[in-house]
Amino acid sequence: MKTLEKNWKLFLLASLTLGLAPFNPPHIVGKIKWILGGNAFSGPDAMKAMDYFDVLLHGSPWVLLLLSLITLAINKSKRA
Repeated sequence: MKTLEKNWKLFLLASLTLGLAPFNPPHIVGKIKWILGGNAFSGPDAMKAMDYFDVLLHGSPWVLLLLSLITLAINKSKRA
């Protein structure tokens, strides 16, 4: 947990670079729309292994940043 707290700046940098690449439009936004649209799991345009890897690659910095900020906020509230 200490690693998550200490590295929030690294996770922010990773989210803004890797998480948003290629910047116009962000790749992760298109993948999330694809998943939420319902076409990702069935039909002729279903996601392939590479698409799942893309979601993992572009989404993991955001998940780590979110977990880091939540952990930081919880621990700060415990100290106060």
